[in-house]
Amino acid sequence: MPIPYLAHDDDVTPFPSVSTALSEPNGLLMAGGNLSPSRLIAAYKNGVFPWYEAGEPILWWSPDPRCVIFPDDIRITRSLNKTIRNSEFLIKENTAFRDVMNACAAPRRDSSGTWVTSDMINAYCRLNEMGIAHSVEVWSDDELVGGLYGIKLGRVFIGESMFSRQSNVSKIALVHLAKSDDIHLIDCQLETAHLNSMGATCIKRERYIELLNTLGGFDTDLHKTTQVSND
Repeated sequence: MPIPYLAHDDDVTPFPSVSTALSEPNGLLMAGGNLSPSRLIAAYKNGVFPWYEAGEPILWWSPDPRCVIFPDDIRITRSLNKTIRNSEFLIKENTAFRDVMNACAAPRRDSSGTWVTSDMINAYCRLNEMGIAHSVEVWSDDELVGGLYGIKLGRVFIGESMFSRQSNVSKIALVHLAKSDDIHLIDCQLETAHLNSMGATCIKRERYIELLNTLGGFDTDLHKTTQVSND
């Protein structure tokens, strides 16, 4: 069955039901459109996210099952806990959003390309200015050494990407996110061994949509700064 294709300037046509997403490739729902704030917000509120490479049409996805982390299930190994307790890392939020995205877009050893395109960086920076996209940053001696970014809808954080320039620092950012009092669900989107090692699990898309509808909403509380606890 062919998927819907939107014109680049179409900000009106709603997303189709996620139940119509393809099973192969898993979750492909729609193509085309643009990365305007209204289109992106509508996507995330409906359990959809963009994922494509430069030079391709925008592809919109809603995979089944969905990889998530329930904060109470976050897995902190003994070595990671020791790093958190003994480190001098400083964790901040939303002080270097574009820098975090640029770092996530940088080439990696296991990949020759990136899906974090310049258009996506500009689009998500607009969402950050609106209080919808958020970053968690790990700093060492005024140097950004790791972090993550994503979309915050109420008590749901929809993670997009993370990076590390030192061992375990992206994990530190994820633990910080899981320990936030206002986060009840972390959407990891796609399953990976790394996320599984941190306590991720897969749930049916239908269940994810139920949780999103229950916990979703908007939060514009920005620029919180905290020190990694040494207690």
